[in-house]
Amino acid sequence: MKKVSIVTVNFNHSHVTDALLDSIAEKNSYANIEIIVVDNASAINPVPAWLVKYPQVKFIRSEVNTGFAGGNNIGINAASGDFLFLVNNDTEFTEGLIETLIETLEANPKIAMISPKIHYYDVPNMLQYVGYTEMNYFTARNSQLGQLETDNGQYQHLTGKTGFAHGAAMMVTRAAIDKVGLMAENFFLYYEELDWCARMKHAGYEIWVNMDALIYHKESISVGKQSAIKEYFMNRNRILFERRNASNFQFFVFSIYFVVLVTPRNSINYIKHKQYGFIKWLLKSIWWNITNSVNSNKLGYPLK
Repeated sequence: MKKVSIVTVNFNHSHVTDALLDSIAEKNSYANIEIIVVDNASAINPVPAWLVKYPQVKFIRSEVNTGFAGGNNIGINAASGDFLFLVNNDTEFTEGLIETLIETLEANPKIAMISPKIHYYDVPNMLQYVGYTEMNYFTARNSQLGQLETDNGQYQHLTGKTGFAHGAAMMVTRAAIDKVGLMAENFFLYYEELDWCARMKHAGYEIWVNMDALIYHKESISVGKQSAIKEYFMNRNRILFERRNASNFQFFVFSIYFVVLVTPRNSINYIKHKQYGFIKWLLKSIWWNITNSVNSNKLGYPLK
């Protein structure tokens, strides 16, 4: 039986992580697992209380907030599994989740990464994710399939290759990580899993989704539905993703598209909703990409 390392990252919401750990204990039936929780410099250190409550779990405390990619990379480096199941701490398991994903991975060695179908936790029969379309590198746009639809089984046929895995729940093979490397930590938040998938596809692997596996997602608990940090990193990393993965011609066209259409449109929306401060962070996201290399670890955002 292959070993699975379940890795999750916590930041200031230990009660949410508690619910995930409880759901794993209740719903998971796959025996050969290890669970690793990385606390990403939460204001109040939850690890001492966790060690008492969950003695079977491995906890790692980072004194610096390393972001989504950095936190997961810490967990990956500490893991010993043949498969690594990276899940957001605001997810909850369902029965047979791990077994179903492993069965697909073992049947096709070309697969580097696979995600389950994702439902919204608050509306249990509403879809969040059943796959992504491929990226249009001229606009850095793609579509998340099934989002906000009631799940009537209409996407069951989509089990197979997809554009990208979903960062809330993705099982990765150790072999693919050894070949491609870890997630790029300079994304910090957003787009890192898309970049990782793009690199794995470039290395000859496939990205899959399995409609027979299901996880529930509580969505955007740590950052919120809309915030300055979200707007900054979404814009900054959209550009960074293009710089790292698009061809020179594709990036040239994208740059014109972003400056001529996206920037004015977003600015008008910010003004319309009286979110004037967001304009500053949009411009800073562009300036960061002008003044930093694709491997720069300077975030450009004053995180506390």
